Parts: sequence; structure tokens; C-alpha cells
Amino acid sequence: MSELITIPARRGKAVLVKAGQALKVINTHGTQVVDFWAFVAGHMNEYVGMEQCRPTWHRLFPVTGDHFYTNHRRPLLTLEEDTSPGRHDTLLAPCDNERYGLLGCTDYHDNCRDNMHAALLELGYVVPFTPASLNLFMNIPWHDDGRLDFEPALSKPGDYVLLRAKLDAVCVMSACPQDILAINSQKPVEAHFQVVD
Repeated sequence: MSELITIPARRGKAVLVKAGQALKVINTHGTQVVDFWAFVAGHMNEYVGMEQCRPTWHRLFPVTGDHFYTNHRRPLLTLEEDTSPGRHDTLLAPCDNERYGLLGCTDYHDNCRDNMHAALLELGYVVPFTPASLNLFMNIPWHDDGRLDFEPALSKPGDYVLLRAKLDAVCVMSACPQDILAINSQKPVEAHFQVVD
């Protein structure tokens, strides 16, 4: 088991997870949304796609045992454990500076899109696009009339997901900087991860 690594509040981190290894993403304080992406190592134009996952799961969120499918419909990761209540969002795009502009910000705001690209760059990767994210621990209840709510995470401190890699994967996590809506209880904090053999 590797060391516990911090995803700083409002920032991102990336890590290579080899086939057979697992990534443990920990909601350290129980309140923090972690946007998540995974790319096929050596083929960065192949990545986990939420729009490919939902029709295969027949659900809007993953449950233990589900695979995460790439845009080429290949399983890249498997959700092996989930100690949280299991509420993870697959509908919303990662936040970006323009999103915060729509919420009233007039200056630059830290955001998950930029965090993803910065984290990849730390490992020497550049991609010209931003895939849809799996928003771990994000509580977005939906209603029969199509409305969505933005609610605080249902997780408790220390809840985690364990994602087992089926292929070598470059995984990226962002401790979401959202401090206007309720999803992080308006107080972004750090989260943690570790690679497990």
C-alpha cells in the first residue's frame, strides 16, 4: 500500500494506477466532492465517459461491482468498494471559471477543469479537451419533473471508494472548489488518496 497523498483543498492531483492496482479515494472530512477522471495510460484520447457508463449500468450512479467504461466502451476501472451512501453524480460537467461567472463571480475562481489539466501537466500530460467527470460524493437529487437540487454530501468522515484498474490508468482527482452552492457545505477542504496493490 502506498503512502496517503493529499488532494489539497481547491486543487487537483494525478497518479498512474497500474492494471491490478486499486485507487482508494477518501472523503477525509465527509463533506468534500472529488471530481474524478481516468485515462488509458499511453492512449490519452481514451478515457472514462459518463455517457458510456450510464446506459451500461442502467442507472444514473454507480454501485459496487460496476465497471467504468471508456469512450471506446472498454472497462477501465471497477468500483470494488464504497463505504459512502453511494451518492455520486454523473450528470454535471466539472466546474469551470465560466460556471462561476454565471454564479456571480467577477474574478477568476479555482475550478475542477483547470485542476484536472494542471494535475495532468505535473505528470507531463497535455490533453486538448476536458471529459465529463465522475463527481464522487456529490449529492445532486433529481425529481420526477426533471429538477435537480444541489445538496451537501451524504458521506461521513473517512468514507471512501476503491477503484480497481483493469488496464494501466492515469487517474485525476480534484477537491472541488465550489464555495457558493451547498455541495461542499460551502467550505472546500482537502481529501486524500492512496494506491493499493
